[in-house]
Amino acid sequence: MTEPEPARDAEQRRKDVLHRLQHDEDAWVATASADGLPYLVPLSFVWDRDTLLLATRRTNPTAVNVTPSGEVRVTLGHTRDVVLIEGTAETQEGSELPAASADAFAAKLGWDPRDRPAWVYLRITPRTIKAWREVNELAGRELMTEGVWID
Repeated sequence: MTEPEPARDAEQRRKDVLHRLQHDEDAWVATASADGLPYLVPLSFVWDRDTLLLATRRTNPTAVNVTPSGEVRVTLGHTRDVVLIEGTAETQEGSELPAASADAFAAKLGWDPRDRPAWVYLRITPRTIKAWREVNELAGRELMTEGVWID
């Protein structure tokens, strides 16, 4: 087993998280039904207006599950470079979305949900963000709390 890299400081972790949010295309999105049944699915996203913007069919469990409480968890990366986001999701129709946001989604991901009437956007506002690579970064993993970046 190789030695872990030195722990990043909070500033570097924040930069790394923002880079992933701006450049990654896919995330794991976890929701739960009203009766507590968990649901995990990969979805493509764009970082837009300090939120994650995703799209899915309005009848898919992910869209249905966010309606009652809006609670959602999103992860980026793999097990040795984790970004864990907890936040609130809201559904938005394509007609409700600012054109710049929908255009950014289409440009980054190469398809446009506005052309698909059975689809809705999900806008996730982060409440907490944690990031770590190895056990040596667990102590300082919380980078955002209550929607505010920790300095």
